[in-house]
Amino acid sequence: MRLLVRLRAEADAAYDDRYHRGLAGRVWQALDTPQFDDLHESGEPSGLSFSNPFPVADMTEGDRRNVLIAAADDDVLEAIGADLVENREFNVAEMPFTVEEVTGVSPDVGEPGTEGVLETATGLVVRIPHWKFDEYGIDAPSDAPEFWKPEHSLEPLREQLENNLDRKHGQFCADYLPGPSDVAEGLFTSYEHIKSYALPVTVTEGVTQTHVLSKFRFGYRVRDDDHRRHLNLALDAGLAERNSLGFGFVNVREDERVPPGGAA
Repeated sequence: MRLLVRLRAEADAAYDDRYHRGLAGRVWQALDTPQFDDLHESGEPSGLSFSNPFPVADMTEGDRRNVLIAAADDDVLEAIGADLVENREFNVAEMPFTVEEVTGVSPDVGEPGTEGVLETATGLVVRIPHWKFDEYGIDAPSDAPEFWKPEHSLEPLREQLENNLDRKHGQFCADYLPGPSDVAEGLFTSYEHIKSYALPVTVTEGVTQTHVLSKFRFGYRVRDDDHRRHLNLALDAGLAERNSLGFGFVNVREDERVPPGGAA
């Protein structure tokens, strides 16, 4: 499930590409209750992901923008929606907004046999652990995880995406249901790299790190109900790491979705 949050700009403002921590702070503010203490403290994936404010452009007072917020847990999403309706101030870094409307949306990759494309609306944070460097022929200066870059093969990217989604599946789906690593086939049928870029990211108060982010278009063909669940979990919880800072948010390209046996 997702929330479509419609916003109104309260002042002229330049679009801030480093919106991540400010937007994350507003989302997590809605969960600042004892009910969600474990979510703040567990260290496990939060099951939350969200888009950038869009469309991307400098703003004049009164302009409209949108944010999509997704969650694997409906209770979390309901709490965020209720808070946004009650407390309509929505300031993101130096971009001040007011919430005008909050509506629920339910994207779906489609029933088995559907073909389509998932596109990363925000960059993926994919880090390769040092114990995999030899396997992938990575020459790194230290034992710190290495961000995936275009000069690496696609194999570590595929593996890290599957492992990360497998962890989320174990947290948010029933134990008896097979996860991504329990099936022989991969998540996607194609991987189209769009671009990679470096971005300074404030990960905690006063701590900024440079992350290498990558944007992709992932082709898929839904094999069965299990595969459908895996892909829809990616829509809710995000792909790869740092989803709670707004990275790894993905969308279905509705214009490229082809139903079973039919035309788009």
